[in-house]
Amino acid sequence: MTLTPEEIRILGCLVEKESTTPDGYPLTTNSLVAACNQRTSRDPVVDYDEATVTETLISLREQALARTSRGEGSRVYKHAHTLDAALGLDPAELATLSVMMLRGPQTVGELRTRSERQHSFASLDAIQFTLEQLAGREPPLVVLLPRQPGQKEARWTHTLGGSPGSVAPEGAGAPPRASGTSEPLALEVAELREEVSALRDRLEELERSLPR
Repeated sequence: MTLTPEEIRILGCLVEKESTTPDGYPLTTNSLVAACNQRTSRDPVVDYDEATVTETLISLREQALARTSRGEGSRVYKHAHTLDAALGLDPAELATLSVMMLRGPQTVGELRTRSERQHSFASLDAIQFTLEQLAGREPPLVVLLPRQPGQKEARWTHTLGGSPGSVAPEGAGAPPRASGTSEPLALEVAELREEVSALRDRLEELERSLPR
């Protein structure tokens, strides 16, 4: 399976919204466009129009990865994913994969925090087990990227778009380090960035849970 970036984004959104907004799922085309173009919890941020989403949905249906239906008496078409059935994924695997589809490579800790609304992992070991299950598929659905200089932890990414282009020998393509910067300081900065990212995610979740 080699999906386009548009197919990956749309599938990731459908999986996410199935769990986080069940009352609004399946999604209308307008809701799906809005989900794809969210400015939070997305990396990269995109600006899809309705035509792009509609054309991509046609491709996903042809691959048996999505379905479109219209309720009796309704003129509105709604869309749902079939990724779990197509790939034989359990809820933990589906949640973990979707977070990577929406936000790119992440550490185990980031994946646990960001998948919480879809699936609650009891511990880091629990999500590590899920990642290893996905990586053990043939072909693997996720891979562990080499840890880059300045990163405290290695990051996991999905392979739905083909072999990740960022998989390279450790240190390849790394930005040059400023003169005089020590390894301990670089690691400390990387750790602080991860903590800030996790706190930002929690703040976004709290804001979304507040009554409008």
